[in-house]
Amino acid sequence: MTVFSKSYSQRTLTVGGTNWTVTIPSITEAGSNYQGTHESSPSQIILAASVPLLLSSGKVSMHYTANPVWNPNLILSARRTGDGSTTCLLCTISGGTTYTTIPLTTDIELFRITAVLALAAYSNIPVQLQLSGVSVTLPATNYNSQIVFTISAL
Repeated sequence: MTVFSKSYSQRTLTVGGTNWTVTIPSITEAGSNYQGTHESSPSQIILAASVPLLLSSGKVSMHYTANPVWNPNLILSARRTGDGSTTCLLCTISGGTTYTTIPLTTDIELFRITAVLALAAYSNIPVQLQLSGVSVTLPATNYNSQIVFTISAL
């Protein structure tokens, strides 16, 4: 899984972390199925985001693209597992603490950042991924996708 970021206006977003590879164990008994849901480490992806304008806000959104092969029965989800770090006392980060299904090509909001009296800059925002829908009914091949994160105005 590869991650990318985009930014608009004066908001910035940096994406870090490592690619996530899910290892699916072999089926050893007839009639068995795979464990259907897998989770990455709680900090698989690390985001840094800033909203520089006074009394402004921004939302971090995400979508995925096939890279190059993906099965639509596989469901990717993400959640924010922490607030990260900030020096802004009145700024807030909200939403995204429960798994949100990541759609194909159309952005969906993961969380929001609000600046009150200063630059709202957060670093080390941890994001966990979840893969569900793994089943013996899927064709046996390697599936890959890219998650694209975007920061924009509300």
